[in-house]
Amino acid sequence: MTQSIGFVGLGIMGLPMAKNLLNSGYSVIGYNRSKPRLQEFAKAGGTPAKTIKEVAENAQIVITCLPNSQSVSDVIFQKGGLLEGFQNGSTLIDCSTISPKTTVEIAEKLTNSGVSLLDAPISGGEEGAINGSLSIMVGGDSDLLSQHMDVFKSMGTTITYCGKSGAGQIAKACNQIIVASQMVGVSEAVLLAKKAGADLDSVVSAISQGAASCWTLTNRAPDMIKGDFTPGFFAEYQYKDLCIAVDSGREFGSPMPQTMVAHELYKSMVENGMGKDGNSGVLQILELLAGTTNRAI
Repeated sequence: MTQSIGFVGLGIMGLPMAKNLLNSGYSVIGYNRSKPRLQEFAKAGGTPAKTIKEVAENAQIVITCLPNSQSVSDVIFQKGGLLEGFQNGSTLIDCSTISPKTTVEIAEKLTNSGVSLLDAPISGGEEGAINGSLSIMVGGDSDLLSQHMDVFKSMGTTITYCGKSGAGQIAKACNQIIVASQMVGVSEAVLLAKKAGADLDSVVSAISQGAASCWTLTNRAPDMIKGDFTPGFFAEYQYKDLCIAVDSGREFGSPMPQTMVAHELYKSMVENGMGKDGNSGVLQILELLAGTTNRAI
């Protein structure tokens, strides 16, 4: 009998993840507020659910991929939410990026209701979700992760156990600190090269071969040079993740001077109506600070 997986949140990351589960042979029942995404999910072979509760009633493993802490809490605990439909012994795999503190609170409440939680935030952008090559950072019970490893491997290639509940979210916060730092650093370098009159493609090619080599240079710099900020990951989500990182730094007493700079730059993107651009679009804020409205071309 084909195992049923529930999926709530068929957005830019969730929909391709659900499709990869379908391609791996799982039966997937999904829910999403946006009807076009739900229709696309159905065309791929998924079973649309009319309510959130219906998802949990029809699958002992439910995956959520949602924008923030509040939306995860609402989906679980609201009237007609997952908790009303969960069976005893069910597992919730939360692939959202949310507050580690909220994750621990949710895990405790679910445990009291006979449901287990694995916090499993993801990294790799839309490309990784489509290709099934996501990096997944997991917190919770290690034995439970082992039991569901085949599910995880349908969505990602690097699945890392990070520790107790909330540890996956801490790992994701660390990931986002470095991602944002790369985006800002590459933006500063590209803008300097532009204002100095250097050939941008040549500069990027040269520095990509040495110690400055990083994911952002390889995967985003060419589009940044063209002024193409098509989202693989929304800037407003990057800002939300940096808020989580800064809050975690405050909670644990960890200094975050560089992260605070990135935090303010991404806040400026959101406030300037650029939140739906890709997170590489932070270059635009630096251009504004430099007194130019021209893209880096």
